[in-house]
Amino acid sequence: MQCVRKAAETGDTLACWQLAQFMYGNQPYAREVGHVEEAAGVATSVGVTEGHDVPSRCLTGVLHWLRQGEHDPVTELEVLRSMVLVGARHCDNEGCEVVGHLKTFKVCPQCKTAQYCGASCQKQDWNTGGHKDKCGTFAN
Repeated sequence: MQCVRKAAETGDTLACWQLAQFMYGNQPYAREVGHVEEAAGVATSVGVTEGHDVPSRCLTGVLHWLRQGEHDPVTELEVLRSMVLVGARHCDNEGCEVVGHLKTFKVCPQCKTAQYCGASCQKQDWNTGGHKDKCGTFAN
């Protein structure tokens, strides 16, 4: 997760989006790694933050990373909200089509970055999907 934060700090658009998504979805360690102080200059606009079931401290960080990656906060917050409410495809096993809520997906215990819908997808991605080769490179 720290490598995602480091990439986001450089303005990497995808990393900023991922960090915001992980924080919004309350993925393990994301909120503490992605946290930014309110003094970092992130104003939480009243209309933007209404209707989100996310702590305001967390929402400040989510907005910061969306803006850092030059994403439109209003549009992207709605996307994040719908992903949490409706569910989305979160499994890192390529070819898996399971749709669900981010909180129901398990995170790789070593790198804490890859997420899976179940043990069979995790095992398949480890053996044939390439996660085995990159897992150590993401370790905290």
